[in-house]
Amino acid sequence: MSETTDYTPPKVWTWNKPNGGTFASINRPIAGPTHEKELPVGRHPLQLYSLATPNGQKVTIMLEELLALGHKGAEYDAWLIKIGDGDQFGSGFVAVNPNSKIPALMDRSGPKPIRVFESGAILTYLAEKFGAFLPTEPGPRAECLSWLFWQMGSAPYLGGGFGHFYHYAPFKMEYPIDRFSMEVKRQMDVLDRQLAANEFVAGDSYTIADIAIFPWYGGLAKGWLYGDSATFLSVHDYKNVQRWADMLLARPAVTRGRMVNRVSGEPSSQLHERHDAGDFDTRTLDKVAAPA
Repeated sequence: MSETTDYTPPKVWTWNKPNGGTFASINRPIAGPTHEKELPVGRHPLQLYSLATPNGQKVTIMLEELLALGHKGAEYDAWLIKIGDGDQFGSGFVAVNPNSKIPALMDRSGPKPIRVFESGAILTYLAEKFGAFLPTEPGPRAECLSWLFWQMGSAPYLGGGFGHFYHYAPFKMEYPIDRFSMEVKRQMDVLDRQLAANEFVAGDSYTIADIAIFPWYGGLAKGWLYGDSATFLSVHDYKNVQRWADMLLARPAVTRGRMVNRVSGEPSSQLHERHDAGDFDTRTLDKVAAPA
């Protein structure tokens, strides 16, 4: 991969070499499974196959919030999908999500299992299934869904754009870093202005809009994403986003949801798989790791 600025694209692009960067070993221009591997199935109605990326955290936070409200039907098994190892290309996972991206959900509570993929679709499905975190009145519902889809449309610029070129690309390039830094700061300003006038993103109530946006933009505000990007982007300037992120961090279900399927950070914050509420007390990495 050339580091010069005189690259001329060929008339027809072909995949003939790794493209470099952190995820070069798993990137490919075709879909479908690469190997046969069935997915495990636990004892709960909901089976989640995921990793604690921002998209993965959305769903585990949602499930923990539903359980905190007393929705026993939201009990779930969370199975770890190691995307760096290519687990998402196993035949079982592709059957649940043909796009080979986490998170993926199977609802086995009814006579016929239902698959749901794409994090925004999963949040909407769960909110409608349990009647929670999604307003029913037309106006507030439209506002909530508008902000949910704002996140779905905006985050690729934060992750695949800024995050890739600033943190994961094999070398630094000024043009894409400047381009996507400008866009991410614009997005943070959009969110900051909205939160200046509202306690939560979509108004006075906590909704799936907050749950979707928090792991990405709250994570950026708190310095969890892409190395020193919080300093680079001066995220401390977004006071309303900071206030909102701190408010959500105080919610116990958010804390628990961020732990599930986590494979980095403090061992006490990593619950690689979740099959029971008691796992938070007994199965975090600091408790199950072999003694030195």
